[in-house]
Amino acid sequence: MSDVTRAKHGRPVHHWRRDVVELAALFTAVAVADAVANLIGHGPDGPALLVISSVVLVATAGFHTWWARRHGHAPPSGDTGARTLAVGRGSGRADRATAAPETVTGETVLWRMRTTVKDEPGSLAALCMALAHQRVDILSLQTHPLAEGTVDEFLLRAPVELNASEITRAVSLAGGTGTWIERADAHDLVDAPTRVLGLATRTALDAAELPLALRQLLGRCTIRSLPARSPGSGRAEEGAPVEGVLEDTVMRLRAPEGGVITVERPYLPFTPTEFARARALVELDARLGPRIPLHQDMLTLPEGNAITVRRADVSDVAAAKAMHERCSPRTLSMRYHGPVGDADRYLNHLLSPRFGRTLAVQTASGRVVGLGHLLWDGDETEIALLVEDDWQRRGIGAELLGRLVTMAVEAGCESVYAVTQASNTGMVAAMRGLDLPLDYQIEEGTLVITARLDATPVASRLPYDQEQKQGQKK
Repeated sequence: MSDVTRAKHGRPVHHWRRDVVELAALFTAVAVADAVANLIGHGPDGPALLVISSVVLVATAGFHTWWARRHGHAPPSGDTGARTLAVGRGSGRADRATAAPETVTGETVLWRMRTTVKDEPGSLAALCMALAHQRVDILSLQTHPLAEGTVDEFLLRAPVELNASEITRAVSLAGGTGTWIERADAHDLVDAPTRVLGLATRTALDAAELPLALRQLLGRCTIRSLPARSPGSGRAEEGAPVEGVLEDTVMRLRAPEGGVITVERPYLPFTPTEFARARALVELDARLGPRIPLHQDMLTLPEGNAITVRRADVSDVAAAKAMHERCSPRTLSMRYHGPVGDADRYLNHLLSPRFGRTLAVQTASGRVVGLGHLLWDGDETEIALLVEDDWQRRGIGAELLGRLVTMAVEAGCESVYAVTQASNTGMVAAMRGLDLPLDYQIEEGTLVITARLDATPVASRLPYDQEQKQGQKK
């Protein structure tokens, strides 16, 4: 490091030798100027000496200008061109090692890490230096300001042999607190603005996407949507203020229809930035109002009857109630597991896009003869089917089930479960027809069948969101 860039205790070093040399040069110049003046004024060759002095002065000035242009911008021999580390209270730990980190070679893995640092100069620099000396590359960084300190969220690329405990230890020594880390994948490489815009687009197209968008926005969390009134008793449920509530690891948001959306993440507190993003997404959903995709598929059953499969919502409540009236009490009891007279009470909840997705099967005359529900149940996903008696055993249930499972796979669900009765052989056969690993639990005559979706996903004959040309539908 050159004398120009050296510092001591944050102030430039005072060079007394340079001052002595400059003072001596000044006295020498005065003496030479006095001698030249006496020589020119009293000597016989005064004018000639004056001209010669002028030529020498011009030549010296030209040489100095050329030398300065050639060498004036060259760095000192001891300067590497690197910016010096800002001096601050938060950067002391970074000075322990001065050797440059080795270049990361070989296989690497991605990590998502979040840590809290003091909001003072040099704290982030110390953290970055600590990661660099572990040969960890920072791919992206998001900051979440707090009342005291700042939460920094990193996407890291690290050597595969470097485990999580070594990374968190280095971060802790550099001043990070409350460090959380987990493995990431290629989807995390998408920058935050792009990801948020994509989630907003999905929510704008389909109201049922809001819980899924919140889960992708906030990471692994549990999301529950509670209606304003209980579907069974009609009692008013506890609501949430319009501006929402943030309580450490829980946030409560006002749903557009007056209910409450509760988001829980016990392993990691939410930040005010995350709360603001989630609230903005819910407000967007509220402004757009009820909406579902308008795609519909026309199919032909084996016996030749034409049916249409489409998305359903609360506008289909009247048609669903009419189907209930045509269903036998046994069919309704196997579907709703309670008093048959209460079946109509659940339709507003089941058909609301806020709580899941619903597929309706209607005949050529427009009569609804089947409903399939994919319901968000916290961390789990429930599948439920109801087919009118006269249209059973025709493959409608299997078609609905296949499409619902495809939707669950696309939504990132790890499993789906169906609650039925052990005597419901049609539902059991349809679940077995998925060719997926199944788990069975029987308790007091109630059968819960869980299908794990980590195997090869089943695909319906026509994916629910595939846009078909009008001519192909007919």
